[in-house]
Parts: sequence; C-alpha cells; structure tokens
Amino acid sequence: MFIQTEPTPNPNALKFLPGREVSAEPHEFLTIDEASASPLAEALFQLEGVAGVFFGADYVSVTRDPAGPGWAQMKAPILAAVMDHFVSGAPLMRGGTAAGAASDGEDSEIVAEIKQLLDSRIRPAVAQDGGDILFDAFDLETGVLTLRMRGACSGCPSSSATLKAGVEQMMKHYVPEVTRVEQVI
Repeated sequence: MFIQTEPTPNPNALKFLPGREVSAEPHEFLTIDEASASPLAEALFQLEGVAGVFFGADYVSVTRDPAGPGWAQMKAPILAAVMDHFVSGAPLMRGGTAAGAASDGEDSEIVAEIKQLLDSRIRPAVAQDGGDILFDAFDLETGVLTLRMRGACSGCPSSSATLKAGVEQMMKHYVPEVTRVEQVI
C-alpha cells in the first residue's frame, strides 16, 4: 500500500491519501476521548504531537500540536498507523458512526440555497486542502451566515481569508440575502 502525503495551507496539518475511500461522511476528532469512536483516530492520537484527526472522503488529515514535535518526526509514525489500519481491514468507526450535523426540521428556501452552494462549489474546494466547511446558522434579519471549519481548515492561518475573499464573495453573489460570513469556533 502506498500512501501519499500533501501539504495543506495550514502548516500544522498534513493530508494523508491512502488511495482508497476513507469515509462516506466526514468525521472530526479533537480529543483522545472523541477518538475512541474510531480505531484509526485512537491510534493516531496515541502518537506524540497529534492534536486533531479528520476523515474526508479519500483522505485522513492530521493536525499537530505546534508545541510538539515537527512533521519530520511525526510523518513516519502517522504513515505507519494509517497503513496498519487499512491493511488490517478494521472498520473506520466502532459501533456505528459519529454524530453528524442534524437538520432541525425543514430549511427555508434561502438556507437550502446556501447549503446547496456549500455542497456543490465550496466543500469540494475546501476538501482539497484537507478540511471541511459546514453550515451552522443563517440570520435572515441581519444576513449573517455562520459556518464551521473542520479538519486542516480549523485553526488555519488563511481560513479567515478564505471565508472573506472566497466564501463570502461567492455567497453574496449567488445568495444576495447573505451580507456577511463568519466562522464559529
């Protein structure tokens, strides 16, 4: 098995591509307790310096603690853990899947339009950088759209620029009701 690695715009996150499907639904783990839901995430969190794990469709994004060891020391053990997991045939998740974003009833037409734009144009671009972006809320009165960044995009120095220059401009163009985009932390 050959696993490729790719840098992300976040200097503290690397993308590991095992050449196969990783997860049909994105999953993010920010603590060892959360990681217990996945044998792979748990194995990665047991490595020194791992601060976050994100499963995308065809990649695993690992975020390191900036105060911990550098990528030169971390890369080989991470590659070994990812390879061991996929070669073993073990399931990605234990006992079902991690909770995803649930919909609270029916979306308004504007919210449905926002989510469709996120899914068709924005999320695929963000996934290329090892992360994900999720709808949080839309305030119809103020026009403020709040989004959640996950994976390599969470805590990335360029994520606010991505939100303002990319996502906000696209949303304003296609959904004129959106006046501003903010990130929920």
